[in-house]
Amino acid sequence: MSSETKARFAAYKKSLASMSARTGTPLPSLLLSFGILHELTAIVPLVGFFYGARTLGFGERVIAGVTSSQSDSSQLSWAKQKMNIWVEEGDRWAARIGRRYGVFGYDKHAPGVVDDIEEMRHSSGHIAGDVANAVFAYGATKALLPLRIGISVYFSPMFSRNIVEPIRKTVIRTFRRNL
Repeated sequence: MSSETKARFAAYKKSLASMSARTGTPLPSLLLSFGILHELTAIVPLVGFFYGARTLGFGERVIAGVTSSQSDSSQLSWAKQKMNIWVEEGDRWAARIGRRYGVFGYDKHAPGVVDDIEEMRHSSGHIAGDVANAVFAYGATKALLPLRIGISVYFSPMFSRNIVEPIRKTVIRTFRRNL
């Protein structure tokens, strides 16, 4: 690692070390806890938003409202442009996941078949049904990223002390007995 890279991460390393000392949790356990919580705060809202949009039937309407203003992108606000990007990303994500697992109305592909990105784009430009609900859930979960990071940072010490550390200690104890 270059000295420039080390200098850039020095502030983060110092902050993480002080957080580890203040909370009484080992740094690796704290980082693992953050990673687990960050993924949980992505999966739970994604599933919740998908089924909420499916039940209430508003995924397609929201996506249509966001994409209706794509005709004159030079005058779109930053937020509208960001939402359009998330709709495009979400559409590709829904197609990729849909084809891999046979969900959202897509046929399941055989293992090893590589998707063509251009083929995955909808020819009509209209996103409907479960695909629209998946795209809505993807965008809504992306919008929650700052909140998800804050929640993950806040709960990482507690999660580390109550979940990760007891599991780590049990695994270590088990392997020490077997030696």
